[in-house]
Amino acid sequence: MAMRRSVGLLSLLICCAAVPLCAAEPPPRKIDFNRDIRPILSDTCFACHGPDGESRETELRFDHKESAFGELSDGSFAIVPGQSAESQLIERITSDDDALRMPPEDSNKKLTAEQIELLKQWIDDGAAWDEHWALVPPQRSQPPTMTSPNLPRNAIDQFILARLDAEGLSPSPQADRVTLIRRLSFDLIGLPPTVAEVEAFVGDQRPDAYERLVERLLASPHFGERLAVYWLDLVRYADTVGYHGDQTRSVSAYRDYVIDAFNANRPYDQFTIEQLAGDLLPNASREQKVAAGYNMLGMTTIEGGAQAKEYLAKYAADRVRTTSVVWMGATLGCAECHDHKFDPYTARDFYSFASFFADIQQKGVANPAANLLLPTEKQQQQLTELETQLAAAQATYNELEAEHKKVAENQPAGNASTPETESGEEPAVDEELKQRLNAAKGELANAKRLHKRLLSTIRKTISPVSGDPREMRVLARGDWMDEAGEVVQPAIPAALGALPPMERRATRLDLAQWLVSREQPQTARVFVNRLWKLYFGRGLSSVLDDLGSQGERPSHPELLDWLAVEFMESGWDIKHMIRLIVTSSTYRQSSLDNNELRTRDAQNRLLARQSRFRIEAEFVRDTALEISGLLVKDIGGEPVRPYQPAGYYGYLNFPKRTYQPHNSDLQYRRGVYMHWQRTFLHPMLLAFDGPSREECTAERPISNTPLAALTLLNDPSFVEASRAFAERILNEGGTTDDEQLSWAWRQAVSRTPDDRELELLRKLLDKHRQSFANDHEAAEKLMGVGLHTTPPDSDLIELAAWTSVARTIINLNETITRN
Repeated sequence: MAMRRSVGLLSLLICCAAVPLCAAEPPPRKIDFNRDIRPILSDTCFACHGPDGESRETELRFDHKESAFGELSDGSFAIVPGQSAESQLIERITSDDDALRMPPEDSNKKLTAEQIELLKQWIDDGAAWDEHWALVPPQRSQPPTMTSPNLPRNAIDQFILARLDAEGLSPSPQADRVTLIRRLSFDLIGLPPTVAEVEAFVGDQRPDAYERLVERLLASPHFGERLAVYWLDLVRYADTVGYHGDQTRSVSAYRDYVIDAFNANRPYDQFTIEQLAGDLLPNASREQKVAAGYNMLGMTTIEGGAQAKEYLAKYAADRVRTTSVVWMGATLGCAECHDHKFDPYTARDFYSFASFFADIQQKGVANPAANLLLPTEKQQQQLTELETQLAAAQATYNELEAEHKKVAENQPAGNASTPETESGEEPAVDEELKQRLNAAKGELANAKRLHKRLLSTIRKTISPVSGDPREMRVLARGDWMDEAGEVVQPAIPAALGALPPMERRATRLDLAQWLVSREQPQTARVFVNRLWKLYFGRGLSSVLDDLGSQGERPSHPELLDWLAVEFMESGWDIKHMIRLIVTSSTYRQSSLDNNELRTRDAQNRLLARQSRFRIEAEFVRDTALEISGLLVKDIGGEPVRPYQPAGYYGYLNFPKRTYQPHNSDLQYRRGVYMHWQRTFLHPMLLAFDGPSREECTAERPISNTPLAALTLLNDPSFVEASRAFAERILNEGGTTDDEQLSWAWRQAVSRTPDDRELELLRKLLDKHRQSFANDHEAAEKLMGVGLHTTPPDSDLIELAAWTSVARTIINLNETITRN
C-alpha cells in the first residue's frame, strides 16, 4: 500500500518536488503548503493527529485547518500564524524533554533540522493553508508568457520552459530523427520502426513530417495494443482466477474490447461508464456487456473448505481497491479495517463504496462461468438458423407428443392396450403416429446436438449479472464474521461530496457517471498523469497509485491541472492528449544528459531532457519477433501460449496441468495476447518485471538483472527469433560479412554500427564459425530450437554462427531501450 511507504521527507522535498534546492545558490522560493509542509505533517504527525479517530491521541488534528489552528484545552494554540515562537507545534518539536518532544520516540519518526526550519518559516510567513491539491477540482491556468529564446510548440512547452528559465536551466536540443522515430514507435505502438520507415522519415523534408509520423502511428491498429498493456495492469486482467488452483477463465474478450476502444479513440468517460456499468445501460449492447466484464476480473476461489461469506467480503474489498486506484488514484483500500491514517477516507466510505457493486450476483466459492456468447457474424447466422430449426423441431415434437397422449387417454378404462381391429391388428393411424413421434424425437435430438456443437465453438466471456443487492455492513477491523456494523447504502467518499439526491438506490452507473463528472477532482488528473509517465518515464506526480497525502505533489502542478482540464474539455479525447504530449518540444528533446543536469536534476523532474528506459516485457518479446520477421500481427483473439520451461507447472494443482505451447503461428503473436497465469506467470514476463496482476499495478519496476540477459539469450522464443533473424541476414543483408553485419545492426537499432562495434561483431562471428565447425552436433541442436523450419539447403555451420550474432544483437541494451 502507498500509505505504508516510508519516504525520506527531506529527499522528497529537495530532490523530487524541489530539485533546484540541490543546486548551488538556488533561487529563493516561497514555501508552498502542499509541496513543503503537508508531506511533513502527513509523514510525522498524522499517525496520532490525523484522519483515523481510532489512533488519534488527542482532539488536535493536523489534517483539518480548523483543528490545527484552533484553541487547545489549555488555552494555547498549536499554530499561531506569524508567530512560531508562540506556537505549541514548534515548542513541542524542539523540546529537549523526551516526554514532551514530538513526534514521540516510540513512533520511530524524527524531524530533521531542515524540516523544523521549514515549519518555523511557514508559521512566521503566516501559515498559509491549502486543501490537498488532488481533492480540489482542477482549474485551467494561463500558460506562462515566454521570454526565453526557446520557442514553445504548445502550452506544455510554455509551462516547462518557464520553470527551466526560473531554475536557470536550458532545454536539451531536439533528438535526431532516428531517435525520434524509434521513440515514437515504441511509445505509440510498442514496436521498433523498420529500416524502410526510418529512411522514409529521415528523408522526409516536409515541415510537418514529424506530425505526419505521429498521425500514422496513432492510426495504427497496434496503438491500442500498446496502451492496452498498461490498462490491463491497472485492472488486473489475467486469464486465470488467481486463488488456490488458479484455474483458467475465459475473459480475453475484455482485453480485445480495451484494444478496440483505444484504437477507436473511445472517449474516456464512455470507456469508464461501459466498464463499470455497461451491463446497466439501457438496451446494453453485446460490446458494453463485454466491457462490464471489468467487474469480474478479480480473483476467485473454488477451494474446498473456503467460507463463502469470507470470500464475498474479499471480492468486495478487491473491487474497492481496484476501482479507487484505477480512476481516483486513491488508496481507499486502506480504510477497509479502520479510517484512513493519512487521507480523509473512513471505513464507512470504504463499505459504502463497496455497496455500489453489491448488485453483482456472485457466489463466494465458485469461479464465474462464461455466460455471454460472442459469435462471429457467420456463427450468428448459423446459430439463428439452428435455433429456428430447434424451435420448429421442438414444436413438432410437442404437438405429436400431445396427440399421442390424447390417443392414450381415449383408451377404454382399465385397458392401456391399443384397441385392435377384427383381424387383431392395431389401427394404422396409431402406428403412423408412433412413427411420426419417433422421427420427430430423432430430429429434435439431432437439432440439439448440432446446436450444442456450435455453441462449443463460439467464443464466450464473463459478464456481470445484476440482481437484488446483498446487504453491505461496515466490518469492524475488516472482520467478515462481525455482523454488528452499520448497514450502508452506496455512496461516494464523504470528503468528495455526495451524489445528487435520488429516490432510488444508487448504482454502479451512478458511480461511473460521478467519476467522469467535472466535479470529480481526481479522474482526469490521474489519467493524464499516467499518460505523462508513459511518455517521459515518470508522472508529473511520481506516485501513480496514490494522489493522497503520502503521494507526491506534482513537480508542475499548474501543468497537470491544465492537462486535466484540457482532457475533459476535449471530450475526454485520449488521442488528442497523446498528440499534444508527443508533438511538444519537451517530448522531442534529446535524452543525453550532462554534468549540470546530473547534479541539479538527477531524476529529470524539471524535464530539461527526455528519459531513457527499458521497454516493457511484452514489447521486448515483440521486438525480437519483429526483427526476426516471425511476428504475427493479427489483432485480438484467444490467449496464446509461447514456449515455456518443461515442468514449470509442476506445483500447480487442482487440477494438475501440463502446459501445452501452441504449435502454429499463434506462437508468434504479440505479448499482449500471452496467456497470463497469475500464480505461475510466464518466466520471460517475470524476468522483465511483468506483474502477476493479482492486484492493480499502476507502475511496473524496471530492473536490470543477469536473469533478464539470460532470458534474452536462452528463452526458446528468443533463440528461435535469432534463428529466423540469421536467415534474414544471410538472405537480405548483402554478400560480405561487413554488409550483413551492418544490415543486421540496422534492423535492430535503426543505425549503422561504428568501427569498434563492427570489429567486435566480426570477431564474434569468426569465433562462432570456428566453434560450430568443431561441434556439428551443437549447430544441429541450435537449429532445432522452435517450430521454425530451417531451409533444407542451409549451411548449418554458417547459419548457427550467424544465429549467435543475432542472439547477441537482440540482447543489446540499445535494442530494448526506448531512448
